[in-house]
Amino acid sequence: MSVAILPKQKMPKLVVVMAFDPDDDGVLQVVFGPAEQQSEERAIRTAKALAPKYAGVIAWSREANPALGEYGEPSTLFVSGDVPAME
Repeated sequence: MSVAILPKQKMPKLVVVMAFDPDDDGVLQVVFGPAEQQSEERAIRTAKALAPKYAGVIAWSREANPALGEYGEPSTLFVSGDVPAME
């Protein structure tokens, strides 16, 4: 008897861009996003276009299956200026 082992299916990838500006107390606040992007390349292009307009911009991705509550480690694709630490 042979047992077939199916390859583990890759989780879909969540790709996001966010932009930040400081509030009156100097604390960074989200002013754009989080905006989900169709690809990592598009996220990088979007983040680069936003960078001159905001104090900080980040594009990041992670494997994610929100329906099951499964999330991989975030991976930074692009960062410019001041952004809060990733959690």
